[in-house]
Amino acid sequence: MGRRKYTDEFKEEAVKLAQRSGVPVSQTAKELGTNAEMLRGWVR
Repeated sequence: MGRRKYTDEFKEEAVKLAQRSGVPVSQTAKELGTNAEMLRGWVR
């Protein structure tokens, strides 16, 4: 299985959702179908 590429727009929206949702980043990542550690990196 190859690496999945995410667009800058997807990353921006994912970060906004993670910051504003009030739920853990791990839950947001699961809902988006991404890895929680990757999403945490985008937030930083």
